[in-house]
Amino acid sequence: MNKVLVARKAFPDIVERLRAHFEVEDNPDDAVWTRPQLIERLQDKAGAFTTGSERIDAEVLVACPALKAVCNMAVGYNNIDVAACTARGIVVTNTPDVLTETTADFGFALMMAAARRIAESERYLRSGAWSKWHYDQFASPDVHGTTLGILGMGRIGQAIARRGALGFGMQVIYHNRSRLAPQTEAEVKARYVDKATLLGEADHLVLVVPYSPASHHAIGAAELASMKPSATLTNIARGGVVDDAALAEALKAGRIAAAGLDVFEGEPKVHAGLLDVPNIVLTPHIASSSITTRRAMASLAVDNLIAALGQGPQAGAPPTPVNPEVLRTR
Repeated sequence: MNKVLVARKAFPDIVERLRAHFEVEDNPDDAVWTRPQLIERLQDKAGAFTTGSERIDAEVLVACPALKAVCNMAVGYNNIDVAACTARGIVVTNTPDVLTETTADFGFALMMAAARRIAESERYLRSGAWSKWHYDQFASPDVHGTTLGILGMGRIGQAIARRGALGFGMQVIYHNRSRLAPQTEAEVKARYVDKATLLGEADHLVLVVPYSPASHHAIGAAELASMKPSATLTNIARGGVVDDAALAEALKAGRIAAAGLDVFEGEPKVHAGLLDVPNIVLTPHIASSSITTRRAMASLAVDNLIAALGQGPQAGAPPTPVNPEVLRTR
């Protein structure tokens, strides 16, 4: 019987499904293992259920020759060296689609919280400083009827566009590596623009671009300087898409009005400068964290792992492979 590793604590009833097919080593204490600890546990495993906490790269793969499948409980997979996996015939899977609407809900909520100064005003109230109403107390930019800019227009970007255009009467502009089909643009009521136009025209800029070397610091000091002083920035993509140090400086200097961040460079560490500015909303990478969605993500990761290792009704055909070419060569 193949052995598999569940690298972080997950829903016990969903993990239990693996035991019908494999010998399972799980992590009920939810420890974040060091690199040597992860390698030690993976050495005799054919499959791994991973999260963004585990870096699976060439060094790990060389040390773990039995590995045949790495199934990530996330839509992103920048923690996995897909090319190295492909070269060794290891299938990689992720969990797209099931988190689209929940993540879009959260992204829009985070953008609104930043724009309307909700966290800032709550801290003010809790401190006991509120003593009277004032005509411009925590006055902020509007959200409805303004221009929503989206960098990255995949499933989540399109879901955010629908919320902005149809729910809040926003003008939606976007930039993406490739332009959407005209029919899709019409459905989400979005207009394609170049990146410079996106930065210059957006009242509220939301980032949902996948992380890659090409998107590293896609928003840095120069880009922040190109935005309106009244604009807000929301990042629900990945840490590293934004230069967090440059963002902290821009917020302190008033070069943009506010920001909302759910992801950070080097998380769970957060750049100290971001903790010192009042005009920011910070959340601990929870955009997909509804019970229904997280259960769906875990379930899809389990489905992928069972199928990738040749078990269950979809044996040999995991539902959401990242590198399907590996399957064709098996």
